[in-house]
Formats: sequence, structure tokens, C-alpha cells
Amino acid sequence: MVESELPDFFDPAKGYSGMKAVLLNEHGPVENLHFVTDHPIPTPGPGQVRVRVHAAALNYLDIWVRNGWPGIKLSYPHIPGADAAGVIDALGQGVEGWEIGSRVAIDPTESCGECAYCRSGRENMCVNFRLRGEHIGGTYAEYIVVSARNLVALPDHVSYAEAAAASLVFVTAWHSLITRGNLRPAESVLIVGAGGGVNTACIQIAKLMNCTVYVIGSTDDKLAQARALGADVVIQRDIEGGWSRAVYQFTAKRGVDVVVDNVGAATLNDSLRAATRGGRILTVGNTSGPKVEIDNRLIFGKHLSIIGSTMGPHQDYVTVMNLLFKGKLKAVIGATYPLDQAQEAQRTLERGEVFGKIVLEI
Repeated sequence: MVESELPDFFDPAKGYSGMKAVLLNEHGPVENLHFVTDHPIPTPGPGQVRVRVHAAALNYLDIWVRNGWPGIKLSYPHIPGADAAGVIDALGQGVEGWEIGSRVAIDPTESCGECAYCRSGRENMCVNFRLRGEHIGGTYAEYIVVSARNLVALPDHVSYAEAAAASLVFVTAWHSLITRGNLRPAESVLIVGAGGGVNTACIQIAKLMNCTVYVIGSTDDKLAQARALGADVVIQRDIEGGWSRAVYQFTAKRGVDVVVDNVGAATLNDSLRAATRGGRILTVGNTSGPKVEIDNRLIFGKHLSIIGSTMGPHQDYVTVMNLLFKGKLKAVIGATYPLDQAQEAQRTLERGEVFGKIVLEI
């Protein structure tokens, strides 16, 4: 092996050294994230590959994991992050169909591959479901090991940043809207929140289905960007009389067929009011809090369905990423930072200043 072919972590004077990574040693504020250059480099096991990460994307999950919640169990030091894209650097025993040097995007959901859910193609319901960056080590690092079955080949015309930014939010949005929500062409869709990654994906998927899209947003700038993505009607969150009433008026007192509400406690009752009879409320998160007091009369009186889901099976990931690769969907990137500025990247995410995704370049 000539020197130009040596891996990034090889120092001719010292031999193999560590890798760059961002570590969390205890729950708490953003200052608990520590950038290091000597973290041990993982070795792929059977059925795994090692990926040299070129881009990792942030999700609000990273903030929740950093802060912690009752019952969460991390193995310290913990590496945050669910999303990544890069190049295969090493192959574990038994891996076939992949080569060192292949560009790849990574499905963030790790599953056992053996339980009844996995065998039926519902890996996101696996009895040993593990989300990268929450249940296992994440992507804020130069190198990670992943199951070979989690990979999707990344075409040359798609950047690492685009693939990383799309992964979690697009598979989550696709599974919620299409697989679980059974979205049909020409339906009406209300998306509560304009700027988050899942919501920007939902806008595009709904428009791909030729649906009429209503978006609730907090600022004129975010609403303008939502409209640029295809939203048909945009509504200020603090509009006089309330946004659910505004939606009712915009739809001639009918309401919408589908509501995407990942805010939770602060908005769910308004979402129930904005839905038409027989409507569906889709939820994959609760950024404002998990516990909600619901007026049950709205549910049975309007024949509403509340449909929850987490992530998506691998086939949904393959489907939606191929739509991205074909240019039918696009990753929305609001800001990029180098890995050693992960603290500032999370501060920006917490402040809610960015429309779309934040990406770490590695």
C-alpha cells in the first residue's frame, strides 16, 4: 500500500490512531458535547460494513437524547446522530454485494432481521428495534459500522449532505403519509409546522400525490419557503381566531382529509378540529410535549382516526430515497457546520432558526 492509499486514521510516524468524533458523557446542556480526535475506530463484525462518514445530519432527537428522559439508557461515551452518508471503508465477514469505495446512504433503523416483524418487512416494528444515535452509537463521527442490509447505493450526482439530510425525515414522512396514512391523490393535507425536516418532506410527498397542502408556520420567512416547496395555502400560527378556524374557513367549513401533527400537546386538539369527518391525524413526534388532554367527542363525533408510527421499514427507505435520487423529491438543507462545531449546530437547531436540515460535514 502506497502512502497516498493509506486510510485517514493512519499516521506513518505513530501507526493507526483514533478518529474524530463528538462524544456525550452525561445528559445535560449542549456544552456536554465534546469533540475529540482520538476515539477508537470501530471494526465491522459479521454482516456489517464500516463507513467513512462524509456528512451527518441533525434531528431534534439529538437534543432529546442529549437532555435525556426517564428510562433512557445510553452506553457512555455516546455518539449522537441518526443520519449519515459516506463511503464503505471495510467489509465484515460474510458481506456480499458491496465493495470498498462504494458511496452509500444509510437507513438509520437497525433491526434483528429475524423476528416475525422483520421477516414480514416491518423492520421498524422489530422486537429489538434500535435507532442509531438513540439506542446505539450514532453518526457524529468519521467512521461508523452498520449492517450491510441498511445500505442503499448513492448515485454520484447526489451529494453526501443531501443523502444524510434526507434519510430519517423522508422515510419517516413516507411511512406516515403513504404506508400508514394511506394518502390518496387529490386529498387535502394540513401540515402543522413549516420548517422541520419531516414537515418539509411531507409537503413534497403530498404534492407528489397531487394533494392540496395547507401549512401552519411561525414566521413569514418559513411560510414563504413552505410555499416555494409547493404548499398551496400558508397560515400564520398566531392568526386571529386561531389556525384551526382559519383552515375550516379555507376549506368551506369542510376541514382537511389528513393532518400531520408532530407538535403534540400544544396543537393536537386544534388538529382534531381542523380535520374533516372521517379524517386522519398522523403523528410521529411531540416536540411540545407527549401528554395531551383530548376532547374525545371530536374523535367519535367526527369519526376521526389517530395514526402513529416511528421511522419506516427498509423498503419504504429504498422507495423514498430512489425518488430523491430521481429528482422527484429534494433534501432541504438550511445550514452546514464542520464536525468540531457540533455544539453550535445543536444550538442553532434548538433556537429554531433554520428552515430544513442542519448538516455536519466530516
